[in-house]
Amino acid sequence: MNIKQAIALTGLVAATAGISPLACAQDSGWYLGASGGQSHIKDFCRNPVPVGTNCDDTGYSYSVFVGYQVNKYLGVELDYTNISENKVSDSATTVTWNVKGVELLGVGTFPVNPYFEVYGKVGAFFWDVNQGCTGTSCPNGSQTETGTDLTYGLGAQFNFSKSVAARAQAQRYKDVGNNATTGKRDIDILSLGIVFKF
Repeated sequence: MNIKQAIALTGLVAATAGISPLACAQDSGWYLGASGGQSHIKDFCRNPVPVGTNCDDTGYSYSVFVGYQVNKYLGVELDYTNISENKVSDSATTVTWNVKGVELLGVGTFPVNPYFEVYGKVGAFFWDVNQGCTGTSCPNGSQTETGTDLTYGLGAQFNFSKSVAARAQAQRYKDVGNNATTGKRDIDILSLGIVFKF
């Protein structure tokens, strides 16, 4: 699913739910939500993949988040994100790569009309990478690294009412991991989410 399809799906859900044009965004207040989508680990699979090797650089991710909308244009958000295990294997060795972490973000919002808005977010991703290795070619065994790097994203939100909204979002996580041990890679996530506002 790409971001255009995600935005189209959000609009379709809104249309079939009989959304009133009087629905509007909340100018300030707390919100919480959850999202899920597809992840892509850049440069996880060597190109071309060697004969006899299986590699999967895409997977699934989920996030839960809480935020505070300071006004209609600015907010802050705290997210927990888990990215599914990716795996590369041949007849002798299997390597897995799993990422989870916490995000602290600033969110800038542009209300297009009372029920539709676009937003951008930028902040820090406090990541934890676990690289597992089993088989005959694992001189260092499993590796775990932690660190902090940049994350940023763009999205669109449709407000079903003052208390419920749906999101479609694309986000990048920069330089996750350690070159010397787990490897350092960018991660892209396309997701759909639900937001509850208070």
